[in-house]
Amino acid sequence: MYELAQQAYTTLGIQLTPAQLNALELYENEILKWNSRMNLTAIHKPNQIRVKHFLDSLTCMLVMGDTTTESVIDIGTGAGFPGLPLKIINPSLHLTLVESVGKKAEFCRHIVRTLGLTDVEVIHNRAEVVGQMPDHRQNYDWAFARAVAILPALVEYSLPLLHVGGTMVAMKGEDAHAEVHNAEHATNILGGHLRKLVPVTLPGVAEERYLVVIDKVAATPDAYPRRSGIPTKRPIKVKK
Repeated sequence: MYELAQQAYTTLGIQLTPAQLNALELYENEILKWNSRMNLTAIHKPNQIRVKHFLDSLTCMLVMGDTTTESVIDIGTGAGFPGLPLKIINPSLHLTLVESVGKKAEFCRHIVRTLGLTDVEVIHNRAEVVGQMPDHRQNYDWAFARAVAILPALVEYSLPLLHVGGTMVAMKGEDAHAEVHNAEHATNILGGHLRKLVPVTLPGVAEERYLVVIDKVAATPDAYPRRSGIPTKRPIKVKK
């Protein structure tokens, strides 16, 4: 964990405390245990978990800055990324994790209990359903999504959950610029406006990575998100 602390400081300017490092180490151990009996994550080696899961999640702080008491929703969180590492270093965040796979949602609940995290809700459901729930629709300051779907679908998952003035961050790879172009029409329809793409460099990772930052500037029409499965099967496109 010492190397992770050094990487967080040199890469992101984040100084992890001993308590935070202990929590991340416990989190890592639980990932390894659960991975031995279910397909929780494709990454199995501790050093890769630290860089490709923990450090990658913390890159969101490049955009968030000092927003430690705001409400965050993590869509398609899987084993809790990026939401749970962000919660570990920002305990006052109001965090909601959305995961459609039951076993992964249960793992997230297990980590919340194990680490004694408070003000964390884990929802076992699809983002399309959550986006139409009155308690969650247009209710969040931040929406994060990591390796979930193509960007036109992600904006349909994410923007309905944000209030006007909120921000979504999509964690993307080398195709980020092309995805942004393909999602431009959907972003506009759903009330979003592209702010910027933030390049991200992780130690020992050659692939290009970006944070796609989209601000919510207008209310999302009531028809969105559409019913489950439609955003990925029929993403919003410019009509020819």
